[in-house]
Amino acid sequence: MLENTQKTSIEYLTIENNSKIPKFINEFWTSKQRQANAIHEISYRACFKPQLPNFFITLLTKPNDIVYDPFTGRGTTIIESALLGRNVISNDLNPLSKILCRPRLFVPDLESICKRLNDIPLINHVINYDKDIDLSMFYHKDTLREIISIKEYLAEKDKSNTEDDVDSWIRMVATNRLTGHSTGFFSVYTLPPNQAVSRQNQIKINAKRDQIPAYRNTKEIIIKKTRALIKKLDKKQIKILREIGSQSIFLNKDAIDTNEIPDDSVQLTVTSPPFLDIVQYADDNWLRCWFNNIDSDKVGKEITMSKTIEDWSEVMSKVFKQLYRITKYNGYVAFEVGEVRNGKVKLDEHIVSIGADQGFSCEGIMINEQIFTKTANIWGVSNNQKGTNSNRIVLFKKNDNIH
Repeated sequence: MLENTQKTSIEYLTIENNSKIPKFINEFWTSKQRQANAIHEISYRACFKPQLPNFFITLLTKPNDIVYDPFTGRGTTIIESALLGRNVISNDLNPLSKILCRPRLFVPDLESICKRLNDIPLINHVINYDKDIDLSMFYHKDTLREIISIKEYLAEKDKSNTEDDVDSWIRMVATNRLTGHSTGFFSVYTLPPNQAVSRQNQIKINAKRDQIPAYRNTKEIIIKKTRALIKKLDKKQIKILREIGSQSIFLNKDAIDTNEIPDDSVQLTVTSPPFLDIVQYADDNWLRCWFNNIDSDKVGKEITMSKTIEDWSEVMSKVFKQLYRITKYNGYVAFEVGEVRNGKVKLDEHIVSIGADQGFSCEGIMINEQIFTKTANIWGVSNNQKGTNSNRIVLFKKNDNIH
């Protein structure tokens, strides 16, 4: 299975029944592969690089096979699968996931996007901060006027069920450009775009940096980001994405309850689950939810944020029950996990038994290591196996002799 065995080191993990699970350690992807397509460049917290799913999709599937991600996030697995001509099923309890992922399967032409942006009416009423919360610490008043105009336009299109591919693309890009730390975003300097600082903390940032929000032209920013996203797509790739998109399934459900997916239908799952209680949904996504009229508190309560390894394992066991049901015989699950709590909890070792209990055979643990950059060394990272530049993927197979 592994082509680059010459430099691959192998260790073994002994599990409860004294069987040994191999750990393959090497740099299997990233710097040794081509640069990822720019269509992936949508910021999202804790997302893996496109080269990771590319490795498994290329190795373990063929065109038109179904690839699934139960925790889609920004859609890295889904977009990479579609670029490679694989059919896709996406699921995420977070409604922002579909907003950020699906439009990139239906790429509009730039002319249509420009025309639509020019057709969006600019609100002429005074901004009512009782209705539209005070965001003056983030935006110049004229920028905020443009943002609310886009927000209200998209809300009406959603309400009337008339949102088309161009509207969805504008929604996706605008959601991604709401806040950031450069002039390529709508806001004044703030946290990176995969997080959303509170209004109170933004006031502190502004005071510390002695800054006030300058005007940002939202239409120009959306067009500029669009150009960046599609710059490496040719007509053939755009056609492939659209063809895959027309057959795609997007679910907005808990990953333990995905009965819409047929039994024995998925050739490969590539995913990364939420890790214990590290991320606070409402705190990170309140502004993106505001723009899309999503109740962030409600969604945050629904999303699994297990506080203990026991709770996390119980949830993952239910997820694997679903994965076993939907996976084809001789199909695979590549489950990316990591070390949490300063390496005291190794989720890869826990997930081996969870998958086995549901009927999968564990093919091994792949630890992808990258050479650390100077930036990483500045932060005192010297052990690649513990550093942030590594991925741990537990690979499972549903054998055809298990019934």
